[in-house]
Amino acid sequence: MSVVLADPLIAKYDVAGPRYTSYPTVPYWETSPSASQWIEHIGNALQVASSSAAVYVHIPFCRALCTYCGCNTRITRSHSIVPPYIQALLGELDLYLSSLQLTQLEFGELHLGGGTPTFLTAEELESLLSGLFQRVRPRTDASASLEVDPRVTSAAQLELLARYGFRRISLGVEDFDPRVQAIVNRVQSEQQVREVTQAARTLGFESVSYELIYGLPLQTRASVEQTMDAIERLRPDRVALYAYAHVPWIKPGQRRFSDSDLPEGDEKRELYELGRERLKACGYGEIGLDYFALESDGLWQAQRAGTLHRNFMGYTTAYSRPMIGLGVSSIGDAGDAFAQNEKDLQRYQERVANGELPLQRGHLLDAEDQVLRRHILRLMTQLSTRWDLADDYTPHLSTIGERLAELKADGLVQLDEYGCRVTERGRPFLRNICMAFDARLARVRARRVSSPRAG
Repeated sequence: MSVVLADPLIAKYDVAGPRYTSYPTVPYWETSPSASQWIEHIGNALQVASSSAAVYVHIPFCRALCTYCGCNTRITRSHSIVPPYIQALLGELDLYLSSLQLTQLEFGELHLGGGTPTFLTAEELESLLSGLFQRVRPRTDASASLEVDPRVTSAAQLELLARYGFRRISLGVEDFDPRVQAIVNRVQSEQQVREVTQAARTLGFESVSYELIYGLPLQTRASVEQTMDAIERLRPDRVALYAYAHVPWIKPGQRRFSDSDLPEGDEKRELYELGRERLKACGYGEIGLDYFALESDGLWQAQRAGTLHRNFMGYTTAYSRPMIGLGVSSIGDAGDAFAQNEKDLQRYQERVANGELPLQRGHLLDAEDQVLRRHILRLMTQLSTRWDLADDYTPHLSTIGERLAELKADGLVQLDEYGCRVTERGRPFLRNICMAFDARLARVRARRVSSPRAG
């Protein structure tokens, strides 16, 4: 009997929903801050955080298009565009430092994402990192991490990163089945992944994470089993298991395959459940939404200690805010405001060259947003939340009992007058539970229901 048939709740609650790396989620952002407002919000957050921040650096370059990808990327094999981009990244950071009247910024968390950060050669990485570390300094307990493509990551790059204090690395694996790899244009062998994993561990990287995707074209139960067999052999410290999002009208590369190639509905969810059960059987604990970790990993320990945090970079081992996003399309988070940079590479570089913060859009959180954000964050990281105190209450919470009634009846949450706790059975439905706290989503859905139909 399949996993899906064994648990009818999987099909019942299989609806699209946000991953809640922020609240409000990006589609519901409204009032964007001006550059001066954004700097004011970042400055206020730095005062609360004793001048320590999280820093995200986006490297958009990839040498080939992975057709499943929904990230902001620039496909190229030319490295002539790298020096101007590094100059723009450091220029943007200089704009922050001068606006905040700082000579150097202390960070608690640094992350290089992409794209493919290891698209940069060792020499180009040295140029970027030396410039960054002239402008930022690590807090005593700071962590530095990055995403890598095993196909283009060399020992020289890893040695350089280790020298700059990087201790966490995430490998984009997605699937080990050659047929799936071929159709999504991400062909890499288990040996390539093993070599990067072993090299990172030899150099002192404390946590090696693999990113996997379920719901890819041509993916089957057999291919997921094959991938999980490899995970059992390689034993990464963490595994992220994300759902593939099919949006060919936004990402034309996804038109390389058709809907008939994709597992859908019950079949897709069954792939997730199979992967989840295999990971648990291998000793991986479920860390919030879509993340799994070994007991020895910092994520597991942070969850047990109650210090787990979640931001645009996913789950992290400690709270760091504000987050300053550098680079094209990067998002920053001041706690009570969000801002996203220009998504067009040329426009981003031009605005930085003109001495402007390259902000394109954002959102100023109102009082309701801030209360609900705290509740969703607690659910995502602690699996429970309460609103006994006045500062944690907003009128939307008066409807929570009604919104969660069915999930309560199904044993997924426990409720009392002022609190909600996710049960063990409810963990796979964390997204659905958080959606009940999403007032902006609720209002949009209510408008759609009440709108008169055309014709």
